[in-house]
Amino acid sequence: MSFTAYILDVITDTIYPAKITIENGLFKEITPITLDEKYLVDVEGLMVPGFIDSHIHIESSMLTPAQFAKIAVRHGTTAVVCDPHEIANVLGIEGVEAMIDNAKQVPFNFYFAAPSCVPATPFETSGAILGASDIEYLLKKDEIVALGEMMNFPGVINGDEEVIRKIELAKQYGKPIDGHAPLLSRDDLDKYLAQGISTDHECSNIIEALEKKLKGMKIMVRDGSSALNMEGLFDIYNDDSFLKYQNEFNVFFKDIFDNKIYSPLFDFIVSDDKHPNDLIKGHLNLSIKKAINLGIDVLKAIHMVTINPAQHYNLNCGAIVEGAKADFIVLDSIYECTVLKTYIGGECVFDGENVLFDVPEIEFENSINASKKTASDFDIHYDGDECKVNVIESLDGELLTKKATAKLQVKDGIVQPDINQDVLKIAVVERYGGNTVANAFIKGFELKKGAIASSVAHDSHNIIVIGCDSETMAQAVNRIIDDGGGISIVSPDFNHSLPLPIAGLMSNEDAYDVAHDVSVLRNMAKDLGCQLEAPFLTMAFMALLVIPSIKISDKGLFDGDNFEFMDVIID
Repeated sequence: MSFTAYILDVITDTIYPAKITIENGLFKEITPITLDEKYLVDVEGLMVPGFIDSHIHIESSMLTPAQFAKIAVRHGTTAVVCDPHEIANVLGIEGVEAMIDNAKQVPFNFYFAAPSCVPATPFETSGAILGASDIEYLLKKDEIVALGEMMNFPGVINGDEEVIRKIELAKQYGKPIDGHAPLLSRDDLDKYLAQGISTDHECSNIIEALEKKLKGMKIMVRDGSSALNMEGLFDIYNDDSFLKYQNEFNVFFKDIFDNKIYSPLFDFIVSDDKHPNDLIKGHLNLSIKKAINLGIDVLKAIHMVTINPAQHYNLNCGAIVEGAKADFIVLDSIYECTVLKTYIGGECVFDGENVLFDVPEIEFENSINASKKTASDFDIHYDGDECKVNVIESLDGELLTKKATAKLQVKDGIVQPDINQDVLKIAVVERYGGNTVANAFIKGFELKKGAIASSVAHDSHNIIVIGCDSETMAQAVNRIIDDGGGISIVSPDFNHSLPLPIAGLMSNEDAYDVAHDVSVLRNMAKDLGCQLEAPFLTMAFMALLVIPSIKISDKGLFDGDNFEFMDVIID
């Protein structure tokens, strides 16, 4: 087909009218034209390359790949580089291949990264282990374009043989290696980067991002559901911040700040994890608008979701150029980013009102292998009237946690939570047949009664539960077991759950239906006192040991700074 339109050329950063010819799903010819009153373009609006989310875990949307595609095309997303390490932790290679197979059945560009850390650490129980031979099997697949985020940074730094073997395989097959290095700096960062790891999406402040960028990393700015790092990173574009950062760090960065050489600092905008409630509102289109409002040049923002990821991951898309995939969107303007239409392979998949393709389902057997729990499973015992305990302090909008302590009362030999101090109980229940329970304490959720639970608990996805008392915690966990996975809330006044029968992570329902249930659960959590923006997603990350400073696995409370277990009760 041939037509005329105004196009955004992200190679030259120009907008001009052109005649576009598409053949076999590719741009065959792009010819600039001169317009006059007798020669008007065929397309109303501006033709822009389709948006690419270069780091996302589809499972965190609670949607299948096909259902994700159905909502993403509404917002101008035409491609994603997704790391399926969530389902890999539950079902191994079988889970990864099920994601790839489902993704192939819809007109959307799913590119995958081979999950590098399954499990993320040896300090937790997962449903599968992916060794170097498994990684090589995946890297041979055309759908795999990278080695997924290398979360085991201690293994990289210390030269763990299996970790290094996976990295070497990625190099052998010519696939870039994604990083995961929260707060890693100086010598440790140098050792990490020496292995050829090329990206990082865990930067939470500008100093961290600046050091990594200057040492050669490409910086992903995360704008997800529970981790919102864009504001903290783009703060450098506020002139008032320069003096603050100069005073905070050493002369190593002085020339950068003096000359304001910061426009190339950021390379990609990514989601990492995106809940369905947020996806129904928008995706990268909203992130671009936010970036512009924070001072990023509009063309630089669009580069971060088009040409930059395409070039890094060797994708034949991301630009309106001859020979590339004809993946493009029509916008009202680059500043508003309202999507009028979405095309993939030259075919319209969203016409401004309707998505023009059907979605298949995934079927899996129940993956929850855990016995029903009783209140006593969630008790912590101590001989005395009171005790001092270590506490996980969660932060709204952050994956990082802080170490805290509290003095708690002991009743009948059982340590009691303290709602007045906002010190609640947290536990992780092993779901793969071991039936162990690890208990600790947490603050930041502000529940006044009841409990919330989920089989989404990064990355091993055991069942995690937070509550004010052991009885409702047991009820919430048992609801998850009955549903074959999902999210639940239990209180004296009400209870509700969202079943996630696909690996305990995803639903076959569409984004709007899943978002409705998540909203119901979120509102119920708010009624119980929780004011977190995304309480269930925040809870899910309390089990991710590779993000400091203190987390919990099914094996116990974990010190993420020293990478070792720690006692709940302080002697």
